[in-house]
Order: sequence, then structure tokens, then C-alpha cells
Amino acid sequence: MIKSNGPFKTAVIVSLLLAGCASEPPVADGPTMSPEEAQALIHRLLPKYVTDRAGWTADIYAGFATQTLGPNRESICAVIAVTEQESGFRVNPVVPGLPDIAWREIDRRATASGVPLLLVHGALRLPSLSGPSFGARIDKVTTEKDLSDIFEDMIASVPMGQRLFADRNPIRTRGPMQVNVAFAKEFAATHTYPYPIAKTLPDDLFSRRGSVYFGIAHLFGYTPRYPDFRYRFADYNAGQFASRNAAFQNALQRASGVPLVCDGALLPHDDTAPGAGSTERAARALGTRLRLSESDIHDALDRAATQEFEATRLYQRVFELAEQGGRHPLPRAMVPRITLHGAKLHRTTLTTEWYANRVDSRFKQCLTR
Repeated sequence: MIKSNGPFKTAVIVSLLLAGCASEPPVADGPTMSPEEAQALIHRLLPKYVTDRAGWTADIYAGFATQTLGPNRESICAVIAVTEQESGFRVNPVVPGLPDIAWREIDRRATASGVPLLLVHGALRLPSLSGPSFGARIDKVTTEKDLSDIFEDMIASVPMGQRLFADRNPIRTRGPMQVNVAFAKEFAATHTYPYPIAKTLPDDLFSRRGSVYFGIAHLFGYTPRYPDFRYRFADYNAGQFASRNAAFQNALQRASGVPLVCDGALLPHDDTAPGAGSTERAARALGTRLRLSESDIHDALDRAATQEFEATRLYQRVFELAEQGGRHPLPRAMVPRITLHGAKLHRTTLTTEWYANRVDSRFKQCLTR
């Protein structure tokens, strides 16, 4: 049964099917499952090695139920597959080599801030009033949660920490489903988080219930027209609608003749970057063929994270131009071409396609259980 901190909403069927969409959101095809049936299915589909099966079952079911999503076999297996890939169902896993990762991040930020490394390391090795120095704590850290707590203490109490991190904790993905802090904050701004928060919302992402809740929101809080779940898994890595946006970039480069990296990012991630990005410049190159002003193009691209982008004249006209004279329609979904980077990655050749394929393989294994 669910460990309740208050009444949970009854899971209901939400009609989210879109024309031409073969990738079904978490909605049962047949009669609605009762809460007991849904939890029994979750419990049965969990990998055999998972400990505290009752706790995982309760939190996964609650993640669906509190968002009024009726789970089915596919949606449950999608959550299981992502969790397996991200953490192996360990809530606060040990990260090998974490002290070295932490020091490299500190050195990188010190260099970017123009602060001498000798000064930074010396300051962090000084004894603190509360006990061990920050350097000593970093040398012994083993989990992301503990490292995050160290960074938060540095930001709050050490001028050097404030200068290096500018009130931004570098641990940006958290918990067993590795949810991005920025996504969780944005989602929570428009949805009621169902659990009491002990410290902060970002800190709650380290908990199983918080990470699973926002992980389910990232997987199923939108309705893309995808032919299969692999594109949802790519979006989990690259951002909602990234696979649709990559397909748009593919059509845009065909229509405009301007080469593009189909990474799903239609506008630069850095809002302060001067000038238009490569996708926007390619759209402008179509000129009068689009019959859109530069401001119209920018406004349409600004909807890249929403369903409404597909209804814009830019989206529709680009595919019309790209498909002229072609024998077959262009795909409306493509796995974004992104090389993954991060302090925790020990391999240098990982991509979003690799991630999507790995999760999809786990997803299919789950469906056979």
C-alpha cells in the first residue's frame, strides 16, 4: 500500500491520444485498473534484485496517481527502465571517484572566475568552526547527496563559495531518476507538489518519492506524437520535445540548404548570447518563401518546449517546403544528435542516442517480465 502523507487522488484515465501517435501516454487501453491492480502490476514488473519492493511500488504508483495519470504496463516499464539506467534503483548511490570529480569542478569554476587555485585550495583546507574543513569533507564524500550538502554549506557560509558557485549548486541532476533541478522547479511552479518539503524542493529530489514524482512528470507530463517510446527516452535525456525539434531541424536544413546539427535545441541555451542561433539563421535564410518576419520566426522557435510549436506556420511551412518533390514524408521525430558531457561520465563517446537505446532495451526487457 502507499505510504500516505495525506489522501491521494484516485488514478483516472486521461485521454491524451493524438492522431497518428503510436507512442501511448500512461493510459490503460482497457478498463481502468484499480489502485490495488496497478500496484500489483508495478510490484510484479520491478526487477528481481530491487530491495524494498513495497516502498518502490508505493512511490511509483503515487507518482502516477497524484498527477491523475492512469498507469499501464508500458508506462510503468518506462519508469522502471529509466530508473534502472540512472541509478539501478539505489536512492543515494555511491559514486566512484566523487572527491576527484568535486575537486575538478571546483578548479574549473575557480579558473573561470579568475581565482588562483592555490588560494581556493588553501581556503578550503582551513579548519572550520563546526569541525572538519570543507576540503577534508570533500576528500571523504561518497554520494551526490552528501556532496550537494557540502556545496550548500560552502555557498551559505564561505565568501569563496559564493564567488565560485554564485548561489548555484553544481549538482543539477538528483535522485534515483536523476531529475534536473531546473525542470522540477519549472514543473512545480504550475503543479502542486503533493509532499511536505523538509528543506528545499531541490533537496527533496534526492528522495525516492520526489525523484520518482518529477521523473514521471518529465516522461509523461506532455503529449508528443512519437512512433515509439525510444523518443520519449531521448527526450528524458535532452528535454521534452527534443526529438520532435530535431526532426524539425532536419526538415529545415533540407528546405534551406543550411547544414544544421539536429540537437533539438531551436534557440541557444544561453539567453545572453548575442544574435540569432544557427536554427534561427537557417529559418531566416528561407526568406520570403516562409512569408514570415524575423520576429514571427523567433516567436515560433520560442515555443519549442511546447505542443503549440507544431501549430505554428513556421513548423508547418518548413515541412511543406522540405517535402516538395519528395517520394516520402520526412520523419516527425529524430533522436537528437548530442554528445553527452559531465563530470560523472567516465567515457567520452556517450550520446543521447546511446542513452535512448540503452533505456529502450531495458524497457523491452521489462515488458517481457
